[in-house]
Amino acid sequence: MLIPIAFPRLTPPPGQCTILAGDVGGTKTDLAIFRRDDATLTSVKQAQFKTREFPGLIQMIAYFLEGENMPDVISLGVAGPVQDGKVCITNIPMAVDSFDISKHFSHVPVLLVNDLEATAYGLFALTPRDTFVIHEGKKAIRGNVAVIAPGTGLGEAGLYSDGNASHPFATEGGHCDFAPRNELDTDLYMYLHKKFGHVSWERVVSGPGICNIYDFLVNEKQRKPSLLITEKMQGHDRAAMITKNTDTCPVCKETIELFMRYLAEESANLVLKFKATGGVFIAGGILPQILQLVQKDIFMTCFCDSGRLKTLLQDVPVKIILNREAALLGAAWYGFYSR
Repeated sequence: MLIPIAFPRLTPPPGQCTILAGDVGGTKTDLAIFRRDDATLTSVKQAQFKTREFPGLIQMIAYFLEGENMPDVISLGVAGPVQDGKVCITNIPMAVDSFDISKHFSHVPVLLVNDLEATAYGLFALTPRDTFVIHEGKKAIRGNVAVIAPGTGLGEAGLYSDGNASHPFATEGGHCDFAPRNELDTDLYMYLHKKFGHVSWERVVSGPGICNIYDFLVNEKQRKPSLLITEKMQGHDRAAMITKNTDTCPVCKETIELFMRYLAEESANLVLKFKATGGVFIAGGILPQILQLVQKDIFMTCFCDSGRLKTLLQDVPVKIILNREAALLGAAWYGFYSR
C-alpha cells in the first residue's frame, strides 16, 4: 500500500464474498467483479463502457452481469457529489440512485462514493511502482494527503490523518473559482467568463480545459496553429491531438505549458487548504499519457510559488498515479470493508 487507509471496518467480515465495483465517469465507466481470496481481492471479470451509450447505470450493470451470479455487494465510485445515496453525474445528464439499483438487483446492498474518494481508498491497493515521482519531498513527514485528478472534469479529494491511518473524504473543489495570476491569465479568465459565466479550475485543468486554453490562444491571442494540426483535430479527440503535437506545433506546446502551470498551482492550493504535508497524488487519465511532457523542475517552481508558505510546499511529496484502475480498486476495497 502507498499509505494506510482507515476503512469503515477495522477488519473485513469473515467468509467469501463477491463485489461488483465500478468507476463511473462522464466519459467512460469501468465495471469489475472481484472475489475475496485469503483477505485479498481478485478480479474475475472486467469491462469498460462509454457512459453515454447507456440510458442509465442500471442498464449498464444489467448488461455486464448477464450470465453472472448476483454479487454480495455493489460498490460504485461516481463522478459527482454523493448525497443520501444519490448522485447526478457532473458532466452528463445521468442520475444514480443506490436504492433504485438495489431494488433492481435483488436488494443487494449498494454503496456510492465520489470517484475521487474511491481513488483515495485505492491508495491502499497501490505500490510505489504505480507512481511517477515529480518530487520526493520529506518522507519522514506524516500528515494529511491531497488527491487531484484532471480528466473529463477536475476531481479533488483529501485524506485526513489520525496519526495511524488516513481517512478519505470527497470534495467538489474543482468547481471553485479559477484565480488568474498575471495578465495572460486574466485575459483567459475573461474569455472563459464570456463563454461560460462562472470560471472554475475545471475549465482549465481537465481534458476540456486543454481545449479551452488552446481555443483562447488561437481565437483571442491570434496564435497560428499549422494547417496540419487543424486538419488532425477534425473528428478526433482535440485534447489528445494537442498533447500529441507539442513537438511540431508551438500553439500546442504553449497550451500544455499553461495546463501544467495551472495544475501545479491548483495542486498547491489543495495542499495548503488541507495542510497536506503527507503528499499530493495526481490521478486521472491525462498525465500518465504525457509523462514525457512533465518537466519536474518547472512544475515544482510553479507548485511552490505561493509566497510565505513556499518552504512548506517544498517539503511535500508530489506523485502521479500511473495505475488507471485506482478508483475501481478503491471502490472494490471500500465495498469489501463496508459489507
